[in-house]
Amino acid sequence: MTDAAALPGQPRGGVLSGPATARAVNVLAPNASAMTLDGTNTWIVAEPDSELAVVIDPGPLDDVHLRNVVDIAEKAGKRVALTLLTHGHPDHAEGAGRFAELTGTKVRALDPALRLGDEGLSAGNVVTTGGLELRVVSTPGHTADSLCFHLPADRAVLTGDTILGRGTTVVAHPDGRLGDYLDSLRRLRSLTVDDGVHMVLPGHGPVLEDAQGAVEFYLAHRAHRLAQVETAVEDGYTTSSQVVAHVYADVDRSLWPAAELSVLAQLDYLREHGLIGEA
Repeated sequence: MTDAAALPGQPRGGVLSGPATARAVNVLAPNASAMTLDGTNTWIVAEPDSELAVVIDPGPLDDVHLRNVVDIAEKAGKRVALTLLTHGHPDHAEGAGRFAELTGTKVRALDPALRLGDEGLSAGNVVTTGGLELRVVSTPGHTADSLCFHLPADRAVLTGDTILGRGTTVVAHPDGRLGDYLDSLRRLRSLTVDDGVHMVLPGHGPVLEDAQGAVEFYLAHRAHRLAQVETAVEDGYTTSSQVVAHVYADVDRSLWPAAELSVLAQLDYLREHGLIGEA
């Protein structure tokens, strides 16, 4: 068995659901799959002495899960006062409308189509609910509307799908763009270097205890894959499906459709930078 401390980001072992930091509790949604890993992490975040809580990514439209989130908050003496979304993919956001009905909360997101209420979210916003401070970090790339939330008091960042607790994320072409994603990873790296962030609370998978190590691994992985794709094109693999079959030959075929989205994003990036010819 591999020592977790030797894995990228030092993933925390044990049960995924439950307290992760002094202010963040994970409630795991029952939607495990090859793409969602163990399921979607729904985060309840609150100051320890506050009666108000913020929920990040209610998850899929699963009434049992959504009610469970409310019950766990209430058992901790908290009332859900606000709902935030890291991005609009259904495994994170589909249940937001129903969750808003259950809690009477507004839903804030970058994408206006996902909001319930007048207030959205944008880079530099600071969410303050019940004394809690969450700083909004713009991290497009996985999707155009992807956000992360910096939790300074716990030296943590909630990353949605921008960084996962296990494996690597998909740059979901055409909405997601690789150049944006690389810039977002560098932005997260600056949080670890300049702002003391040491923990990643991801949208899927275990908590990562070494945020800087996780970001560096992601940047290195992307550089490696990009070089592989560039070489594959030079060797005559011209379509995205051909590149996937060549570069991702050791990856479970059930993940090839997702890999093709990332390859399309990589091909666009290489063309934009003049590293390969136009299709």
